[in-house]
Amino acid sequence: MHDPLSSGAAERSAQPHPDSSPIVVNCAIVTVSDTRTPNTDRSGELAQQLLLAAGHQIGMYRIIPDEPTRICAELEAAATAVPTINAIVFNGGTGISPRDNTYEAISGILTKTLPGFGEIFRFLSYQEIRSRAIASRAIAGTYGRLLVFSLPGSRGAVQLGMEKLILPELVHLVTQST
Repeated sequence: MHDPLSSGAAERSAQPHPDSSPIVVNCAIVTVSDTRTPNTDRSGELAQQLLLAAGHQIGMYRIIPDEPTRICAELEAAATAVPTINAIVFNGGTGISPRDNTYEAISGILTKTLPGFGEIFRFLSYQEIRSRAIASRAIAGTYGRLLVFSLPGSRGAVQLGMEKLILPELVHLVTQST
């Protein structure tokens, strides 16, 4: 008897739309912090390491203060001044303290949002940090042709977001947004 649930299961990928060929994505990493330096930016360093290990490139890396105008300027620079950038990953400034401005700066200018990114990020975070996950304002979307991801600044949050959400979908999302 033919079992339709097991038929072809070995051939199917875990991804709903497996990527047919490897694509190198050129990424920008922007750490939003009033205190971090290149020597203390462990989250930005981790994001870069994970992207490089996955075969992608880093075309821009910056540490900027948590100022809305600077955040928007970096987003604009990645979209226009460095036209080879396909995706930008912000880390930091997504909480609710008075100095956390990344969400406000980015959310208002995204062309399209990916609500599922923040929803799933908070769900996954809840499994690790319980109710503190409600304070995360992770967001993703597009800015013109550029993919935009914004994660909390902790190393754990960057690792979670990169490994569970961004890296598995980066190539697929880039092919959809260009």
